[in-house]
Amino acid sequence: MNKPVAEAPSASARSAADLPTQVPGFDRRHLLTTAQMAAFVSEGFLRFDALVPAELCNALMAELNDGLYRPYETEGADWEAIWPEPLAAGRIFRMPEVHGIIESLVGPHPRYDHHCPHLRTGPDNGHQGLHQDAEFDPRPSGFDIQVSFFPHDIGPEHGGTMFVPGSHFRRVHESEIGRYQNVLGQVQTVCKAGTLVFWHADLWHAGRANRTATERYMFKLRLNPMVRQLKLWNTDDLHDPAVIAGVKKVLKRGQPWFGQQNRIETMNRVRLWRELTGDPTFDLNMYWTRTGNAPQAGYRPVR
Repeated sequence: MNKPVAEAPSASARSAADLPTQVPGFDRRHLLTTAQMAAFVSEGFLRFDALVPAELCNALMAELNDGLYRPYETEGADWEAIWPEPLAAGRIFRMPEVHGIIESLVGPHPRYDHHCPHLRTGPDNGHQGLHQDAEFDPRPSGFDIQVSFFPHDIGPEHGGTMFVPGSHFRRVHESEIGRYQNVLGQVQTVCKAGTLVFWHADLWHAGRANRTATERYMFKLRLNPMVRQLKLWNTDDLHDPAVIAGVKKVLKRGQPWFGQQNRIETMNRVRLWRELTGDPTFDLNMYWTRTGNAPQAGYRPVR
């Protein structure tokens, strides 16, 4: 039987100025590193294997089987008020390690957008069409995140979520890419229980066919930032030359499906990195420096 999830007051009327910049007592050790943020900008997702202990995985599975967590029912609520104790979902997503990753990407006190417990009963042969969830999102810079939590082991035949790395800058109509069942470089989630994938809300993805005789769960959560996404991770090493060299290497890393359009994706990554760091001079191969150089009409160089 379906049971209601606790309602919470809306955060829509609260401005970023009203919100504290960080949760009191928060341990910065759980924030992402600069290298991890660069990987997120480049690939569009970060994966953390078996991060959640078995006890919480089993508790969530029991609650899902009891009909809790109806999807979409508390859209726009304050994140802190969703799934109070002793609900397992709240305990999972507020683990210090998970909290730190969330805060690094969307800041403190994000707005709960929605969740959905995806259930696929096998065996079946039908793949979900490849798609992008929010092609209608007009924001040029800020982004939502989605979190996929896998409460049980996902083998190759379970049809775990498939992602196309680096696709988060390619805006498409939600379903127009559904005819593509395979994209060069795609990755399918095969993992142990307790694994979480944190991904840019525009990343191309799809559920795969569950060819087993068991049920396959994936619990998805979407969060919306309430602060500017500027230096939210642990930036203690942001000016370390060795770290910056590593960042540049990661941001240049291509994907097999890029083909001859790799420079477009490099520019997309540089633009987002500039926004996240607040550094308008950061560049790779002078792409933005060159294209942003637009002298006024009538300009004559000094000779």
